[in-house]
Amino acid sequence: MESGEEVCQTLLPGLDSNGQIPELSSEAVEEILSHRPVALRWYPRLVGWESRLLWILSWASIFVSVFNYMLSFVTLMYTGHLGALELAGASVACVGIQGLAYGIMLGMASAVQTVCGQSYGARRYETMGVICQRAIVLHIGAAILLTFLYWYSGSALKAIGQSVSIAEQGQIFARGLIPQLYAFSISCPMQRFLQAQNIVNPLAYIAVGVFLLHILLTWVAVCALNYGLLGAALTLSLSWWLLVIIQGLYILFSPSCKQTWTGFSAKAFRGLWPYFKLTAASAVMLCLEIWYNQGLVLISGLLSNPTIALDSISICMNYLTWDIEFMLGLAAATSVRVSNELGAGHPMVAKFSVVVVTTTTTLISIIFSSIVLIFKVGLSKLFTSDSQVIDAVSNLTPLLAISVLLNGIQPILSGVAIGSGWQGVVAYVNLVTYYVIGLPIGCVLGFKTSLGVAGIWWGMIVGVLLQTVTLIILTARTNWNTEVAKAADRLKKSANEEALDLVDTI
Repeated sequence: MESGEEVCQTLLPGLDSNGQIPELSSEAVEEILSHRPVALRWYPRLVGWESRLLWILSWASIFVSVFNYMLSFVTLMYTGHLGALELAGASVACVGIQGLAYGIMLGMASAVQTVCGQSYGARRYETMGVICQRAIVLHIGAAILLTFLYWYSGSALKAIGQSVSIAEQGQIFARGLIPQLYAFSISCPMQRFLQAQNIVNPLAYIAVGVFLLHILLTWVAVCALNYGLLGAALTLSLSWWLLVIIQGLYILFSPSCKQTWTGFSAKAFRGLWPYFKLTAASAVMLCLEIWYNQGLVLISGLLSNPTIALDSISICMNYLTWDIEFMLGLAAATSVRVSNELGAGHPMVAKFSVVVVTTTTTLISIIFSSIVLIFKVGLSKLFTSDSQVIDAVSNLTPLLAISVLLNGIQPILSGVAIGSGWQGVVAYVNLVTYYVIGLPIGCVLGFKTSLGVAGIWWGMIVGVLLQTVTLIILTARTNWNTEVAKAADRLKKSANEEALDLVDTI
């Protein structure tokens, strides 16, 4: 049997006749990592190979995640200059209503990422289009149910303790977001379908283009035409529909999707219930994460002086969400890398990818945390000119910096969970760490001490820290050979077009 050093010398040769380093393959790296020990001098080459693949996927995924989120970010910036009450109403609607839908849709779409990613790694392309269509059907069904919440959002916000004036403004904004709800229900599965097959650059170009147009459209609606809060919400809905239309045209007519998209199929309507159980586990996992942060914003509206409390924590949460969206781009790339390698039968490469991306994101988060602390006053002035809100935001920025640092690991490990199909397990972890431990701590510190908003945020930090530690332990204890076997079994049952309804083996 060859030693690790002999395998490295064979599979990691020096420069070729043209002075270039030969390109590695996943098969070669799997072979190298399977022969231990591997000398330290070979690791820079391996890390460089994995980092290159990761960033080819990540840069575009980050652009998609960040610029899609920036659509709402820009809208809130404009509403903030309409007045503190309008900003509070729009923020509550984004958090309590739109955030609810966002968690459900994004969570359901992670099932597409798991099954399509592993199918692509195993080169079983024909099932991917049907899975995407089935996901869209289920997403639209969820959107129909959520429409009632959007329409009666004022009553819902009052029921959870928001003031009448804030709830009324929130309802105006939420009703304008109903078209956006349906656009989101279609866009989420399409994005995951494309990302699973490493088609990310077109998604990035589309996201940036629509974002730039959205800035102009929002200025026209809010500033030039004075359409106010409703105009801002409807403009956001329009921009999301532009995303859907352009992404749909790309899938239908691009040669890149020729093997994975073979046209609309009635098979998308078969096996909806078993597939719903799969998407439900995915939705619960991510919903518990997303709703935790957003629930704390809603709780802050119950404090004394709710307008200042809501505005300050909403501004900080917007920046935290921006950071989360950046990391979600990396997490999406990690999910694709892990699911592709598991589908291809490469457990050691999947494990190696997790180590590389976690180290990378930790270093990035240290930089982001430093930026938050340095520019804490300037960040608040982008949203408001109210001195009280600016002071409140400045007081929260040290906690924001801690949260940013934790987000260098937590979303990435969630991406690993999605790529591996652990959604059900992580859902229980999120339930305990966030809602059984973190949320009660935040409520006690926020309402029973003088900390106020800061106390609520400390509760969030405790929950995220515990969840992160738990995910680290789960990932470290993972048997990646077993995960490959699970992926192979899942894909075997998906391969037969008549047995597509059996993909609920996760």
